[in-house]
Amino acid sequence: MGPCHARILLAAFAAMIPPASIDELLARAQTLTGTAVGEVLRLLGLAASTDPVRTKGSAGETLERALGATGGSSQVLDFPELGVELKTIPVTAEGTPLESTYVCTLSLADADLQEWDTSWVRAKLARVLFVPLVGVHGTPWQERVVGRPLLWTPTREQDSVLQGDFDDVVGLIGVGRIEELTAHRGRWLQVRPKARDGSVRTIAWGSGGEAIATVPRGFYLRARFTGALLADPTAMPD
Repeated sequence: MGPCHARILLAAFAAMIPPASIDELLARAQTLTGTAVGEVLRLLGLAASTDPVRTKGSAGETLERALGATGGSSQVLDFPELGVELKTIPVTAEGTPLESTYVCTLSLADADLQEWDTSWVRAKLARVLFVPLVGVHGTPWQERVVGRPLLWTPTREQDSVLQGDFDDVVGLIGVGRIEELTAHRGRWLQVRPKARDGSVRTIAWGSGGEAIATVPRGFYLRARFTGALLADPTAMPD
C-alpha cells in the first residue's frame, strides 16, 4: 500500500462515524479494495483476536469497524439507518467463494408461525453489501485482500426462489420433522447447525407436539449462489 492510500484510509477511519448515505458506504468500501485485512486492522489501531473460536468472524468485524457499522446485534442490521447488511465472503483469486455465507439464526420453536414477508432472514437479505476477501484456500484472514464490493438487492425472481427455500424449511419444521432437515435442502438458502460447540441445544417440536432438544440452526446462502451474484447480481444459478 502506498503512503497516499494509507493516509486516505487513516483519514476515513479517524472519525469512525457511520456513513450518511449508501453512496458514502460504497465509497468507503471501494477505498479498501486492494488492502489486506491485517493492514486495515493495523490502521484501525486494533490487535487481532487470539480467541480461536472468534477468529473466523474477525475479518467481518474488522470490516464492520472500518466501514462504520453500528448494528452489532443479531436483531439489528449492520447499517440500520441505511437498511444495509454487510457480508464478507472468502473467495479465490477467480472470485469463487470458499464457503457458504451465514445470514441469521433460525428460530425453531415458532417456525410454523413464520412467514417469508415478515421474516428476519428476508430483512437481512433485502439489501446486502458483499465484500469479497481474496486469497487461496487456507490463507489466514489477516492476509486476505479486500476485493471489489457489491451492493445487492434481490430481484423479484431471486426473492421468489429464496421464499421457496424458506417455506420448505419452516414447513418441514412446522410438522415436527426437524431431524429430516439437512444442508442438502434448499436451492440457494440452506439451513445448517449454528452453535459455539456441539453441546449447545435448543427446543423444537416433534410430530406429536413433544419437545425435542436439538442443535441450533442458522440460514446460510450457498456458495454457488453468492459466487454467481459476484459475477452477475441478477444471476439465477441452478
